Amino acid sequence: MSILPIFIPHAGCPHQCVFCNQKTISGQKTAAVAGAQAQIKRWLQWLRPSVDNEAAFYGGSFTGLDLELQKQLLALTDALLAQKIIGSVRLSTRPDYIDVERLALLQKHGVKLVELGVQSLDEKVLAAAERGHSAEAVYKAHNLLRQFGFQTGIQLMVGLPCQNEESVRATAKLVAALKPDVARVYPVLVIKDTPLARLYASGKYQPLSLEEAVEQSAFVYQALTTAGVNVIRIGLQPDEELCTPGNIVAGPFHPSMGELVKSRALRNKITQKLLKLIAQENLTIELHCPKKLESKLRGHKSENLCYWQQLLPQLNLKIVIEQNSAEEEIKVWPVANLLHP
Repeated sequence: MSILPIFIPHAGCPHQCVFCNQKTISGQKTAAVAGAQAQIKRWLQWLRPSVDNEAAFYGGSFTGLDLELQKQLLALTDALLAQKIIGSVRLSTRPDYIDVERLALLQKHGVKLVELGVQSLDEKVLAAAERGHSAEAVYKAHNLLRQFGFQTGIQLMVGLPCQNEESVRATAKLVAALKPDVARVYPVLVIKDTPLARLYASGKYQPLSLEEAVEQSAFVYQALTTAGVNVIRIGLQPDEELCTPGNIVAGPFHPSMGELVKSRALRNKITQKLLKLIAQENLTIELHCPKKLESKLRGHKSENLCYWQQLLPQLNLKIVIEQNSAEEEIKVWPVANLLHP
C-alpha cells in the first residue's frame, strides 16, 4: 500500500489553534484545486497503480471547506479511483465539522477513513489550545462516523498549554476506550509565527523536554496499542521546510521520535516484568528478542540497557537474539543459576 498525499494547509479551519502554522508543517502554500492537481501529477510519476493505494488529504479541516471546493477536490480523487490508481481516500477534519450531510458526501466519493484532530479530551486543555470545541463534540463525531461505516482515526498531542502528565494519561485511556482504527501522537513543538511562539517568547509557555515528551508519548502509545489501535505516526514528519533553521523555535523535536517512543514503551513494559522477578535470588533473566526488535530493545545508544543496569545493578541480564524468529514480542525468561545455590 502507498499513500498519495495531498496537502491543503489550514483549509477549512475556522481559526488558528495556538500551536498551528500549517503552511510550515505541510510545506504547501495553497489549498486551491490547481495546487492539489500539481501535487497529484508529481506523485503519479512514482506511484504504481493499485487498489491498495490510498489518497490522503492532509492539513486543515477538509469538511470545513466550502461545499463546492470539497466536491472539486474529491473529483480529483474520483478520477484516480476510476482508473484504479487508488482504491480509497482518507482525510482529516475537526470534530465539530462532522454531520450527516457532510458524511453523506464523503461516502459518495470513496472516502473510507476520517481522522479527527482531537489533541486532548481535557476541557481545560482544549480551551487553552483555542480548539473551539468541547470533548463532547469528539464523542458525537466519532459515534456518527461509526454509524456511517467509516474507519476512524484520532490525533493526539502531548505538551499542550495547561496539559500535565495526568491529563495526558486520562485522555489516552478515554481514546483507547473509543477504539479508533488508527491514531497519531504529536509532541507539541513551538513553530514560528504561531500564538504559541508568542506565549513562549513571553515566558507563559514552557515546552516539554525531550525526555518528558518521550515518556508521555510512550504511555499514550502503549495504552492505544494495547487496546488494538494502530498508531501510524509519532512526531511530525521531519521534512525539509519544517527542519529549515528557525522554523522550530523550541520543543522536543527529534527526527526519530517514533523509534524513541516505541523503544521507551518497550522498556517500560519489560521493566515491570523485571521488577517482579528480581526479588528471586540466584537468577539469570534472559530476554529472548527477535532480531527485528533488537534496536528497540537496546534503545537509542543502548540507553535501555544502561537504564536497567542502573535501576537493577544486581540483575544478571542476558540478551538472546533470535535471528529467524517471527515473533512480535520479547519474552522474559527466568533461569535458575545452579552454580550459586
